Amino acid sequence: MPIYFDDLTEGDTRSFGSYAVTEDEILEFAGQYDPQWFHTDVERAESESIYGGLIASGWHTAAMTMRMIVDHHLEDAMALGALGVDNLRWPNPVFPGETLSVETEVVETRESESRDDRGVVKTRSWTVNQDGETKMEMTSIVLYARRPA
Repeated sequence: MPIYFDDLTEGDTRSFGSYAVTEDEILEFAGQYDPQWFHTDVERAESESIYGGLIASGWHTAAMTMRMIVDHHLEDAMALGALGVDNLRWPNPVFPGETLSVETEVVETRESESRDDRGVVKTRSWTVNQDGETKMEMTSIVLYARRPA
């Protein structure tokens, strides 16, 4: 059943997803999009980085998060596209072997002032590992269709 703007209420929370992070995927993503040495060089990351080993790019963490959000929410949602992201933070690095999931809370809903067929939803999201440690947080602003009359 599709999720419309009208189905989302401030205070709604959800937890979902399970994403296993692999060293190979970290290396592949970083090699293509964020080739900093602590994302691409296992030996150097282990011996020289402040993290003690290879870590995923924050942009990779965002991509993994987006995948879980699409698979467990947006696939069924009448989302019309994102208007932006506020407060994007990576408080802790993501390591190979961790399993990520997402927690969300709807923090604001407002009807469009110019179009009565849509509304805007702000959702705060946390990407956490298997131990509940926050790896990424953000507030997304998404345009949703209203339920047809």
